[in-house]
Amino acid sequence: MLSALLKSASHVGHDETGATAVEYGIMVALIAVVIIAAVTLLGSTVRETFSQVQCSVSGKTWTPATAQGGTGSCA
Repeated sequence: MLSALLKSASHVGHDETGATAVEYGIMVALIAVVIIAAVTLLGSTVRETFSQVQCSVSGKTWTPATAQGGTGSCA
């Protein structure tokens, strides 16, 4: 009985499935941070591009923004 208990206790120390799950969790969190940073940095540029395309599709003329960080206009 004691040998069976020691044998099962030795398997507990070698089980690394929890560590693997933690590593995957850390990788997913880092990927999420990179995606959030990219969306934050490129968000205004993408918004400006979609506004320009929307203006062109509606047959109007797009006037780009004059100031850094400003938005263009559609007329």
